[in-house]
Amino acid sequence: MADEVAQAQSAQPGGDTIFGKIIRKEIPANIFYEDDQCIAFHDVAPQAPTHFLVVPRKPITQISKAEDADKEVSIKLILVTKC
Repeated sequence: MADEVAQAQSAQPGGDTIFGKIIRKEIPANIFYEDDQCIAFHDVAPQAPTHFLVVPRKPITQISKAEDADKEVSIKLILVTKC
């Protein structure tokens, strides 16, 4: 667990992630919502009857690193969860 925390704390934008590959449609996903700010898709290994992810198109590595410019997309992420 400590290794995961350390990796999360040192995460930098720009690295290729599975989320970036899904956004670029390089990896198939069961997408049920997308727009210019975010994409929402069902988890491939759901842990609950309803389990999905909502990911911003602009990488935000940690909520603590979000900037004022990220306010709009942050609100959008929350609203999409109500779909």
